[in-house]
Amino acid sequence: MKSLPSMIIANLIGGLGNQMFQYATGRAFAHRHNVPLLLDASGFAHYDLRRYELGELSIQARLATEDELTRAGVKAKAPTLFNRVSKALGFDRPANQLKEASFTYDARIEQATPPVYLDGYWQSERYFAGIADLLRQEFMLREPVDAANEKIAAQVREADASAVSLHIRRGDYVNNPQTAQYHGVCSLDYYRAAVNYVAARVSAPHFFVFSDDHAWVSENFKLDHAVTLVDVNGADRGVWDMALMKACRHHVIANSSFSWWGAWLNPHADKIVVAPQHWFSGASHDTSDLIPASWIRL
Repeated sequence: MKSLPSMIIANLIGGLGNQMFQYATGRAFAHRHNVPLLLDASGFAHYDLRRYELGELSIQARLATEDELTRAGVKAKAPTLFNRVSKALGFDRPANQLKEASFTYDARIEQATPPVYLDGYWQSERYFAGIADLLRQEFMLREPVDAANEKIAAQVREADASAVSLHIRRGDYVNNPQTAQYHGVCSLDYYRAAVNYVAARVSAPHFFVFSDDHAWVSENFKLDHAVTLVDVNGADRGVWDMALMKACRHHVIANSSFSWWGAWLNPHADKIVVAPQHWFSGASHDTSDLIPASWIRL
């Protein structure tokens, strides 16, 4: 069997925000070493919760072929008893794998050299801050904006420096017992405090509210400010919501990698980003590397 050429393969899993972290870290690594980046999306074949979404953005990477994954030592990811046991015993590790050690920044990536198979969530801008401008270009929509999204985008442009995206994540954070226990949802007290913080610093703020539960927001979330509920995109059009989110000048994010990216992709140096103090409700991960230093935690 031929050896794997000098390249980076990034394992993808999770929702759009997670995929963007995994891509961004792999892209920065590949850029640093001037080698190609390939994406392992094979896990989505047996992952019903999410789908591969990066292809809807202007990314500079391609999906790894089955042959390339085999040469990298990636085993089939079907949830069979054999595969689960192999994973538990560490027998299914790809060659040259760099598996994320913890939720905080893993400095081993600085010494690693291609070929490398990246396996983790890599949720820190420290992995890719050096190519921020490049990523902001590549995380743009491939398709032209449709009429419904352009209507909201025009409102965002009109609001200009007063436009504030606000993300309320519910969905599996509420409906899936394991996810609900692990993540939890941000409280209304958090959102009230965040809105007050922004309103004290932004003249006549206009809040553009994004959520995966529009009915709940309409019934339970009231503000004494201009509000637009962004409900033009379904659950399978996350990249479109994110494009609108990043167009806002300021941001109130949820404990969600989706709105993390919506805020991070905004290039304005004077942006206000408010993030929750507690990212997890049932996990004890150190999140000190997750939130950029200029963001406000409440």
